[in-house]
Amino acid sequence: MAKLPTITDSRTAALFTLNGIPRFHEALPLALQHVVAMIVGCVTPAIIVAGAAGLSQADRVLLIQASLIAAALGTFLQLYPIGNPYGLHLGAGLPVIFGVSFAYVPTMQSLAGTYGISSILGAQICGGFCAILVGLTIRKIRRFFPPLVAGTVVFTIGLSLYPIAINYMAGGTGNPTYGQWQNWVVALFTLGVVTFFTHFGKGILRLASILAGILAGYILSLFLGMVQFNSVASAGYFQPPQILHFGLEFDISACVAISLLFIINSVQAIGDFSATTAGAMDRQPTSDELHGAIVGLGASNILGSFLGFLSTSTFGQNVGIVTTTKVINKATLALAGSIILIAGLLPKFSALLTTIPYAVLGGATVSVFASIAMTGIKLALSDGMHSRNTAIIGLSVAIGMGLSAAPETLLLFPDWVSEIFGKAPVVAASIIAISLNILLPKKQEDTL
Repeated sequence: MAKLPTITDSRTAALFTLNGIPRFHEALPLALQHVVAMIVGCVTPAIIVAGAAGLSQADRVLLIQASLIAAALGTFLQLYPIGNPYGLHLGAGLPVIFGVSFAYVPTMQSLAGTYGISSILGAQICGGFCAILVGLTIRKIRRFFPPLVAGTVVFTIGLSLYPIAINYMAGGTGNPTYGQWQNWVVALFTLGVVTFFTHFGKGILRLASILAGILAGYILSLFLGMVQFNSVASAGYFQPPQILHFGLEFDISACVAISLLFIINSVQAIGDFSATTAGAMDRQPTSDELHGAIVGLGASNILGSFLGFLSTSTFGQNVGIVTTTKVINKATLALAGSIILIAGLLPKFSALLTTIPYAVLGGATVSVFASIAMTGIKLALSDGMHSRNTAIIGLSVAIGMGLSAAPETLLLFPDWVSEIFGKAPVVAASIIAISLNILLPKKQEDTL
């Protein structure tokens, strides 16, 4: 049972209620804690995708801005739902923070290099409608996505992110300094700082270990002459979202790949909402809350496609903060969302983020990607390490990752087959895991 601190002051006690109004000076540090925990993870996918798409410096800044604004608007929608709470509605009314999800990065990176940002945003509309469908039918289809399947998918996502981190540690593919010793020194130094604070830090330093690593790596990069501030000087002070700036294109292979990820990520989001209510509110989410959560996720991503927002979902690190502190107050999380929104409207802040060298990002995110993979394998094996489970995990990951490592094996197939299965390992792994979970008998109980 979740135990709340003993509080006698009613204004302080408001922090531990959904709808209370706490004091600003008490809510602010708790809100900043959420911002610190999510901001690096939120903007890094935009930096990766922008690099793969070959965007101009101005468009890179715009994509980073859009990521922060998307996180803020997604958070507001989940905190304060729209519609009838007992009918069709958008949002769960639960204390969560949204951000651009790493789950989509490998597929988005591939699509960005082949088709451009417009194809990602077009596919995102299809994915948003798929998420809405999941939300409307969640009671009936949830059985097709048990922890075994969801964990296998998350594990594959983590594995598919590793090459991105290593290439970034070396300086970023296509960078004239790729592979030079300065990049590796900075990357390994950044990784060392992240690892130190993760395991030996306390309080906010442990929570913000990735941010601490990035700051340390950034300072070292400054001394090594690896940082340029031209983009900051040329960036404006205020810029609202631009409608259809990147355009919309609908490619069938992109739509299939992104839509499947939206379905999987919708189920994963259910886990985050369940963890929030179980860990901080001592209950499971209601069917109405899950309905609103997933429908809201889909609707916000559809709207985001027109505004240039990349795909968003719940952020697990912020779920961890809520369950640890038991601070479920919506006003406090809305304050965090407001800070994120303000940051997203300031091009100079977004331009400053683009000056972070790839080596720093690689050193900081390789541990995040490792954590994603380990979270997946832990979830997949939560029911035990039986021969049936290991067969599903092993075959799904082997074929998914194998096809992406050797895409030339699909050259004789239609182009859309190569695009979906050869460049997005998560898609093949998801389909195989779902199919094997349905087909393989569940009577084997031999633990390996």
